[in-house]
Amino acid sequence: MSRSRSPQHDTAPSNTTLAVVIPCYNAGEKLRPVVEGALCVTEHVVVVDDGSTDGGVDAIRDLPARIETQPENRGKGEALIMGFRTALNEPAIDCVAVVDADGQHDTAELSALYEGFRSQKADLLIGMRTFGQQNVPWASWFGNRCTAALSALLLRCRIPDTQSGFRLHSRRFLEDIIAHIPGGRYETEMAILIRAVRGGYTIASLPIRTLYDPGNASSHFRKVRDSWRVWRVLFSTLRAQRGGR
Repeated sequence: MSRSRSPQHDTAPSNTTLAVVIPCYNAGEKLRPVVEGALCVTEHVVVVDDGSTDGGVDAIRDLPARIETQPENRGKGEALIMGFRTALNEPAIDCVAVVDADGQHDTAELSALYEGFRSQKADLLIGMRTFGQQNVPWASWFGNRCTAALSALLLRCRIPDTQSGFRLHSRRFLEDIIAHIPGGRYETEMAILIRAVRGGYTIASLPIRTLYDPGNASSHFRKVRDSWRVWRVLFSTLRAQRGGR
């Protein structure tokens, strides 16, 4: 997966068993700083271009990151599965992190999250956002609280931030994900979370900073349509539980 390093990245990063997947759709100029930040942590960086039309991915082709391209926009979930498959092609990788392309996740926190992942022997570590910050959009705060409450009720497992996209996954968990979870859009992340709970995988959380644009303008999450997709996955879990009684 790794490529020859550019002059800007002469120092080899220390985390050789960590890969970073960056799903990208029309992130524009925000993408490059994210990729550069990830490359400071690991040489194994995969950018999945999910049918972008803004030319932003062309601006990172000089960087030593692998770029996978989907010919049309298929959704974040599809991009994640493609990125996971690519990352696991490197035998040395034991953990794959996901970082959003729009700069809402601070790549400087990757090393600390990876250390926490290893020390807790986690299969899924979720970067838990601090919703007390003044710059957090109200809709994001409210949506997360509702989904977290519903998830706790249906899954019987309290997870403080069910919708955070800043996550680290073990190799064995990713192999299970690839085998059983089809790609989709934002609901894929909830399906992954449900798989972790039901499969008895070790789930951990650590606090992170989240950097929001005014009005959360960089997000492609559609509040009604995509929230319904996420909740539909949860309701399917409830139906499955009732059917198994």
